[in-house]
Amino acid sequence: MESTHLGWRTLARRQWPLACALLFFIGTETLAADTWWQLPGTLVVGALAVLAPRRPLDAALAVATALLGGSALLRLADEPPTVPLISGMAMSECSAVMAVVAVVVRQESVKRALIGIVALVAAASVTQAARPSYWHRHYTEIPYDGPGTSEQLIGGTVLLVLSVGTGLYFRARDRERATLVRSEVAAAQHAERMALARELHDVVAHYVTGIVVHAQAGQAVPAAAQEVLPIIARSGNEALTAMRRLVGTLRGSETDAPAATSDLADDVRQVVAQSGQPVRLSLDLPSGVPPSLARSVLRLVQESLTNTRKHAEGVSLVDVSVAVVADVVHVVIADDGRAPKTAPVGGSGGFGLVGMRERVELLGGRFTAGRRASGGWEVRAELPIAE
Repeated sequence: MESTHLGWRTLARRQWPLACALLFFIGTETLAADTWWQLPGTLVVGALAVLAPRRPLDAALAVATALLGGSALLRLADEPPTVPLISGMAMSECSAVMAVVAVVVRQESVKRALIGIVALVAAASVTQAARPSYWHRHYTEIPYDGPGTSEQLIGGTVLLVLSVGTGLYFRARDRERATLVRSEVAAAQHAERMALARELHDVVAHYVTGIVVHAQAGQAVPAAAQEVLPIIARSGNEALTAMRRLVGTLRGSETDAPAATSDLADDVRQVVAQSGQPVRLSLDLPSGVPPSLARSVLRLVQESLTNTRKHAEGVSLVDVSVAVVADVVHVVIADDGRAPKTAPVGGSGGFGLVGMRERVELLGGRFTAGRRASGGWEVRAELPIAE
């Protein structure tokens, strides 16, 4: 799991195979057993294994505690568990422990992973002595003590190695994926720099060169100054226009970016109306918001609504709130949609959120974006109003 702060929907989408497997094992063991005393412990252990990606080390310690608690319950009831697989643990408990070990190794640091593994191995070892013996209870005519210590040790070692190996494999995959993303971002940045160099050379430098040539001509021939000054002024304006267009491209302002007027509230209403989405708009804006800040606010709203239209399914409402509190513009765009099952038409470069974050940080603000616990996506930005 790439993040230890997975939303519930993401967690369910990733963990449902494990949940189904554990439910099958638990159901089979419950039907085959002569007692229900084992069921509470296995249910708790299974639930913790499914939730482990959210907080891996805490889940590992909780599973170890649940194993000890289940063993104490079986000892008090003097009821042996169903057929144990390793060290008195049933198949469902063993599978859950292996899953937690893999998650801890995958997501936690080496030190925290070792703590979790040691806690789980220690708890699993105690179950052999703490629980009543299944073999003594069911093999009375032909005494049988169950698998020997060496067999238990070998089997437990094999399962532990499999779990740790699985965690290391997925950890390596996560690292490779992160490296690939970084390399793609670096390649995109290099392409942007090359485009900037071409634009500066082919467009801006052309106008600046013209300005220099005409200025030199005006110095050499004072009588021609009145003729070259309008040319210099026109070339300067054209250079400024080209520079603004170039800066807008670098900041992610496409040709359809909204233009700010003197009334930010009306501009936001226009952007919302053009989005064609079910938007509930809340505005609390004073007059006189600086134009540069107003443009950034409009861009944030437009980009967020574009992302909602492109990346969310089943959207019934989008909440857009823009308000000024204590000289800070608070922008919140939240929808109730769900992630699409297929890639959006035309693909996704993945740089929309990066551009919004950079825009906000350039103005000294704060930016957050992510899935909401109740479902949907939320973008928050706080932009200070410069004096």
